[in-house]
Amino acid sequence: MREAYAITTRQLAGSRGKPVAAPWHKPHRDRLMSRELAGLFARDELYQKEAGEMGNLGADPFLSGQDGEIKNLKVSVTAPPAGGKAQVTASFRSFRQPVSVRFRMVEEGGAWKIDDIVNRVEGQDYAVRDLLTQPYECGSFMKKPCKKP
Repeated sequence: MREAYAITTRQLAGSRGKPVAAPWHKPHRDRLMSRELAGLFARDELYQKEAGEMGNLGADPFLSGQDGEIKNLKVSVTAPPAGGKAQVTASFRSFRQPVSVRFRMVEEGGAWKIDDIVNRVEGQDYAVRDLLTQPYECGSFMKKPCKKP
């Protein structure tokens, strides 16, 4: 989890003018995420490329918003490992506001991987997995070509 936030922090800082891929993009997602969640993010990225439209994810799931900063990051295990699953919470301040992001973890290939990300917005929980499994209008993965605007 700390690695994902280190990537996000470098991304926000601009990393000395060099672009830094978000944790859910290559090359990071295959290392940080379960195969299934990485596949959902890859499909969303492919849709964006083919359609020229925003995908099903409207914000940075690690920031729980479209914009932000990470101050005073604390990562804690909130559901201890059991049956190959665990829950981790990242808490931090973004623009002076407290933010908490929950991560559902799975043990895969001998390592803990992110299997879902849950953001709370205006008192409601949003699971990234639910957003990424919503239908798309088009895409090569659906055998229905997209027409770019």
